[in-house]
Amino acid sequence: MAYPPIPDYRKLLEQITLYTQLKHEYGAPGLSAILRQAEADLKKALKRIKQAPVDQAMARQEPSALDHIRPRRPPGPRRLWQQLAPSYRTRLEGALLARFAGCTLGAPVEGWPVERMEALARENNQAFPPEDYWEAVPAPLERRYQLSPRAAYTRRHMDGVPVDDDIAYTLLGLLVVEESGPEFTVEDNGRAWLRYLPYACTAEDVALRNLRAGMPASRAGARDNPFCEWIGADIRSDPWGYMAPGWPERAAAMAWRDAFLSHRRQGIYGEMFFAAAIAAAFTVDHPVEALEIGLTEIPRQCALARTVRWALKVAPQISNYRDARAAVDQRFAGMHPVHTLNNACLTIWGLTIGGTDVTRVLGETVAMGLDNDCTAATAGSIAGAVVGKGGIPRHWYRKFNNTVHSYLTGQPRFVLSDLIERFIRQAERIFQI
Repeated sequence: MAYPPIPDYRKLLEQITLYTQLKHEYGAPGLSAILRQAEADLKKALKRIKQAPVDQAMARQEPSALDHIRPRRPPGPRRLWQQLAPSYRTRLEGALLARFAGCTLGAPVEGWPVERMEALARENNQAFPPEDYWEAVPAPLERRYQLSPRAAYTRRHMDGVPVDDDIAYTLLGLLVVEESGPEFTVEDNGRAWLRYLPYACTAEDVALRNLRAGMPASRAGARDNPFCEWIGADIRSDPWGYMAPGWPERAAAMAWRDAFLSHRRQGIYGEMFFAAAIAAAFTVDHPVEALEIGLTEIPRQCALARTVRWALKVAPQISNYRDARAAVDQRFAGMHPVHTLNNACLTIWGLTIGGTDVTRVLGETVAMGLDNDCTAATAGSIAGAVVGKGGIPRHWYRKFNNTVHSYLTGQPRFVLSDLIERFIRQAERIFQI
């Protein structure tokens, strides 16, 4: 995917600002008029870009409506379990614990360059890729999401699962189904966002602001949203897989009703793909089997499906985090580091490298960088559902202390054991439909 050459506007705007200040200090006249014209020209360019016609043939292959997505899927199992299997509980525990572990490991180094993470490991005298939580992190007292200090993500100072947006959306998905039922609508989801989300980022922030302005939930993700294909939806995939284990079609449908609130096209497919893969992971013996089933719930010819097939095809050549990052940087040069496509590849390769070794899955995925708390969390869900709680080394959850911290409005703390029971109750409801 080759993007058109994009000028370095950040540097240009910085130079405009600096020279405007300098010239003003020197008494130059007419600066305001020059700046007004520059602003008008930029707004005109933005309007033209937003109005540029899209490729209609591509658009037909990549619909955002569920009833148009389904006919474009390849054949798939759709449903693997007719009833909840005896292994469901331990696999659910494994999925949730490994998800929280992957997110917590990646959170303090989210988006870091690989070299900076390697340097932190050397400073801490730790293995890299990491095999345990970080011993120490920079700015330990700085609070993430205004609540958990960065030190709370380290092995010495952890006391419960610290806050993160990925974790908040896993909890929010559960609340949505508890309150609105398994047949919840996009509108139900929007009301839950207004009730529980104090703030959000990128596409979710756009949707939340549009909802607060009174826009219908069905339109909230489509207006003024250049982030609609970023990773924000696929990080919300987990609860649907947890509540529809062995039923990938059902998990993908719930994921669609969640994703449509804030995303379109690849953004939606990312959540559907990973929700279906997580649902399938409860039934298989290896993560790759789950990924292959996940592919059957998104359009065969969409960009994400082509990307996933490519990632699986070249996986035998990807032996470690360095190989993975180099391959992504080459194939997706110029793509934003929190896009759905490039991060999906890293999630996949974390699973193909680590397999059923949860520690290796989490460590390698975090070491690859980009949006590595998100990718490691999703990889953790899939690997954890495959191996169950018994396959998760205890050091990954020993200091969770049966507690999950949250920034959701009115929901500051969840009991981990209670979360397991609540997910099981909702799965039982769904299997009674």
